Amino acid sequence: MPSKKSLNARNLEALGTQRLAQLLLEISAGDAAAKRRLRLELAGAESPAAVAREVRKRLGTIARSRSFVDWQTRRALVADLATQRRAIVEQVAERDPSEALDLMWRFLELAGSVLQRCDDSSGTVSAVFDEAVDELGRIAVAAEAEPKALADRAYRALLDNGYGQYDDLIAVLVPSLGEAGLEHLKQRMIALTDEPVRRPPDDERRVVSRGSGGVICRDEIEERSRMTAARLALKDIADAQGDVDAFIGQYDEQMRRVPRIAAEIAGRLLAAGRADEALDLLDSAEHDGRSWPCFEWEDARIDVLDALGRRDEAQAARWSCFERSLSAPHLRAHLQRLADFDDVVAENRALAHALQFPSLLQALAFLAAWPALNEAARLVVDRSAELDGDAYEILTPAAERLFARHPLAATLLLRAMIDFSLQRTRSSRYRHAARHLMDCGALAASIEDFGAFETHEAYVARLRREHGRKTAFWSLVA
Repeated sequence: MPSKKSLNARNLEALGTQRLAQLLLEISAGDAAAKRRLRLELAGAESPAAVAREVRKRLGTIARSRSFVDWQTRRALVADLATQRRAIVEQVAERDPSEALDLMWRFLELAGSVLQRCDDSSGTVSAVFDEAVDELGRIAVAAEAEPKALADRAYRALLDNGYGQYDDLIAVLVPSLGEAGLEHLKQRMIALTDEPVRRPPDDERRVVSRGSGGVICRDEIEERSRMTAARLALKDIADAQGDVDAFIGQYDEQMRRVPRIAAEIAGRLLAAGRADEALDLLDSAEHDGRSWPCFEWEDARIDVLDALGRRDEAQAARWSCFERSLSAPHLRAHLQRLADFDDVVAENRALAHALQFPSLLQALAFLAAWPALNEAARLVVDRSAELDGDAYEILTPAAERLFARHPLAATLLLRAMIDFSLQRTRSSRYRHAARHLMDCGALAASIEDFGAFETHEAYVARLRREHGRKTAFWSLVA
């Protein structure tokens, strides 16, 4: 039987409403967030209008605030914003969706000022506004929002999208905008791009920066921002309307030759059944001459070749992409389309290619993850002089994978990281280096022959000779 002292709803209900009310008042004393939550609950018991008033009041307070929010106070801000968003969704929208729609717009209007004065390196504040955009779409449907009025409000929002908070706005509003709303928004954006540039008199222009490229003024930045917002919106509208040509029209001929953009357009042409056009566009793209592939372009071209029934060319493209980048997904896709036994031959060929790949770290990451541990160990032993001990994000997982079956290779990886830490006096890594040295000691018993490499005892002795004065490291070892 559960203890009567356990914190659960049943046990708390047994205290009675009067005692619970007293406890809530005591617990919320000095806690502004708890008090706001309780006021919202009391307002919800009265009416959705009362909740709306409380939310509007709080949103106004947040909008007027100018204090900087650092990582220590960010959690309280996120909790406050989340409380207001939930109140709109759970208490107002259920009974008055039109009021909730207006409130959610006002909530989203906070994004610019809040993010401007906030350390949002974790992305938690932006995530609250992302959720609000999704909720806005659902509330707009429930409120049966008038399409053109909704489009006008979306228009104003999209021109104030400095932090990307409205990036998904058009997509979530499509069910409510319908064709009439989308077309209205489209015409407003087209009109915006056709407006003449309003350049102030030279003596009134505000210089933002000066550099080798010349002077940049505030009005120029605002104009670029306005045109970018319109172009991005017209792209989203074209997608919503299924108008591939309108989407393509947002890029000039030169931009269409950028591989990433060509891939973006080709995907839409392929979905529209225009694979031949997609391939022509992709093949006209201008690459910068680097061997590293643009994966978006590569994948788009492979998809188009498959759609056109040119399977051998698609397979060759997959292999070529693997050869240049050791891309495991492209190799796996290539092997899956081969007959039995042919896939084994191709895999062996791929592993041999990885052993000779110019970048040791890239080859090691591929072989350890594939996994091809015999080949990974061979790579480490044969090319140990090339190991970069700074690349702990690759060497550590590789050493862990090789630990049981390939102790010498694992040891060489650990030593590379130890040597880097000590040679560069990276004291922040000494704790990891000390642990690596302990692991090397444990591995030594499993190594029958160190070959051309130092034994563990010789390696430790050399470390003491060369780095004996680094007491912070040796104290951790001890």
